[in-house]
Amino acid sequence: MLQQILTDMFISPELLAELSEEQKQVLFIKMREEQVRRWKDREARLEKEDATLKKPKKASVKSVQWLAGMDSDVWVWVMGDHPADQSYEQICDDIIAQRAACQAQREAEELRAKKEAELVKRFSSVLMDSELQLWKEEVERQEVERQEVERRAAAQEQSQQEKREAEERRRAEEEVRRVEQKRKQEIYMDLREVREERDDQHWQDSLRKSKAADLRRRSIAKQTRDDHRRQSVKALERGRVAAVTKAFGGDRPALPPKPKPRNLTVTSDTLNPKQGVRRTLSTSSREHIIRWFQEEQLPYRAGFQKDQSRIASWFHGIISRQEAEDLLSEREPGHFLVRVSERILGYVLSYRCKEEFKHFLVDATEGCYMLLGHQIRFTSLAELVEFHEGEPITMSGGEQLLQPCGQRPSGVDYADLFT
Repeated sequence: MLQQILTDMFISPELLAELSEEQKQVLFIKMREEQVRRWKDREARLEKEDATLKKPKKASVKSVQWLAGMDSDVWVWVMGDHPADQSYEQICDDIIAQRAACQAQREAEELRAKKEAELVKRFSSVLMDSELQLWKEEVERQEVERQEVERRAAAQEQSQQEKREAEERRRAEEEVRRVEQKRKQEIYMDLREVREERDDQHWQDSLRKSKAADLRRRSIAKQTRDDHRRQSVKALERGRVAAVTKAFGGDRPALPPKPKPRNLTVTSDTLNPKQGVRRTLSTSSREHIIRWFQEEQLPYRAGFQKDQSRIASWFHGIISRQEAEDLLSEREPGHFLVRVSERILGYVLSYRCKEEFKHFLVDATEGCYMLLGHQIRFTSLAELVEFHEGEPITMSGGEQLLQPCGQRPSGVDYADLFT
């Protein structure tokens, strides 16, 4: 059944409705792997065809011309290979130093403008007093000597004032430069410290996530190997795997002859048994399913106990999913039943959990029975049920068959299968 689904890359809605969540996930993974495999084969075939048949390139308006090196090949420059190339740390330091210099320069310009305003304000008043004094001297022409003395004194004062102004400007400029250099160094150290902290935190987070993911992958792989080894060994000890038993030369009880296939109108086509199960149409009726069970399953004593003395208490007829859940809702968690599917030619194992119900599709092809997505095959439904009474169906859910769910007191629901 799984091989046929992967071959057609199609699953009917009726079959999909019978799958549990775990089986749907397994089927999705298998179909995705098949899609990837087909894509790789197609790419390899196209590359091989392109290599044999070189098609002329179409003329295009847009084109790209690559710079060729001395060896007539495309010239490639890899950052870090040339001796003059800077490392990542040097590039980061240069960027940080440039940002610090720009910020310090802006602060220095603001400080320089502030100093200039203070000097202009202070010396403008002195200049106005000197001009007023010269105007008074010019008015008082009678006092020539006094005017000369005052003029010389004003000139000397003006010269000293210019010297003091130049000295103040020089000191102010030195102070601005000193502050600029200091701020440049402080900003550079702050930015570098922030970058180092960010890089260290990012590296620590990446390392922690990588270790956690590695531990999780190892744990899942180890648990999967242990579960598969334990189930395989247990199945071999009990003699429930038909393929392994045949390989070791074990005796298998003779089965009744398989009845001749009849021309059923409900099948879309007859497939090779090695490729999968026959898929029914969506219009399959109850009569068609009963005919399939009586002609193909009843000779194998499907639904009987292992000793074939009577019908098993867990076996039910063609009932719907809702009817199965109604039966199991009256029971405790761990109860189960096996019912004939009303949608496809197969069986469904319905299980009662604590808070929900789970349904697992049972593949009944190639003369054996197995849960869809599992690798262990059984020769009868009774062997499948007995095996999972001791082993859980899935490791994640731990669905272990504890108690079969029998029939209602009003009557059995499989009477039409055996009449």
